[in-house]
Amino acid sequence: MRDPLSYLPEGAGSKELRFALGVCHRAGSVVMEFFDRNIEVEEKSDGTPVTLADKKSERLIRESIAAEFPADAILGEEEGGDDSPLTNGRRWIIDPIDGTYNYARAVPIFSILLALENNGEIVLGVVCNPAVDEIFWAEKGGGAFRNGKKIKVSEISEMKNSQFNFGALNRVQKHGLWDQFSRLVKETARQRGFGDYLGFAHVFEGKAEAHLEVGLKPWDLAPMKIIVEEAGGAFSDLDGGKSIYTGSCLISNGLVHEQFLGILKR
Repeated sequence: MRDPLSYLPEGAGSKELRFALGVCHRAGSVVMEFFDRNIEVEEKSDGTPVTLADKKSERLIRESIAAEFPADAILGEEEGGDDSPLTNGRRWIIDPIDGTYNYARAVPIFSILLALENNGEIVLGVVCNPAVDEIFWAEKGGGAFRNGKKIKVSEISEMKNSQFNFGALNRVQKHGLWDQFSRLVKETARQRGFGDYLGFAHVFEGKAEAHLEVGLKPWDLAPMKIIVEEAGGAFSDLDGGKSIYTGSCLISNGLVHEQFLGILKR
C-alpha cells in the first residue's frame, strides 16, 4: 500500500492527521500479513469475531498513540477503554479491523478505522483499506479526501432518484425497523447492501445518497461522521441526534437526509 503521507503536500495537515495516516498505514501492513491465509476466527463474549490480526493491529495503534500523545485517552474495540462521552480532553477511537468476517474470508471489503475525539466532538477520522490501496480521511475544517483527492457528496435532492445503501439486514429486523426499511426501498431508485466501510464511502464520494446502519459501536461510526460532514453531507442517529454512542447511524448527502429520517422515525 502506498504511504498515505505521500498524498499530503509538504507541511499540510496537523500533527495528529499526519500521525493518524502514518499509523493506519503501518497497521495495514500488519493485517495484510495475515490476509488470505486461513486465519483463525474466535468469537468474543458479545458474539462478534476477532482474529490475531485484529489484536495486533490494535496493539500497534495503541502503542503508537501512547508514545506520541501520552496524555490522550484511548477507546478500542479489542482492548476497551472508557466509552462514555467526554466532557473534556481528547480520546482516540480505534477499530483495528472493521469487517472482520470479510477479512477472515479474504473478501477485500474491510478497513482500519481511527478517529480523534476532542471535548466530545469528532475532529479527525481515517478509513484505511490496505487490500485495495484506499484511504479516506478528514480533519475538521479541512475537507474530505480519498487517496489525496478531495471528495464531496452528491447533489441529488429527491429520494426517488437516490441510491440507498445499508448494512446487515438482520440488525434492521432485530431493531424493529423492517417496515420503515421496506418503505425506503420502495421510495428510492436503487438499493445496495454493500455494508462495512464501502456503503459509507459511496456516500462520501457522491456515488450514493444515503447509508443506514443499526446495532453498531462508536468505533464503527466515529471516522464516518467527520468524513461525511467534511464532504458536505450529514450524519445523525435515527432520532436525529449527532452522537456516535447511540448505536444507529444515517449518513447522507444532506439534501435527502430529512426525507430518509422522516420515514425511519415513523
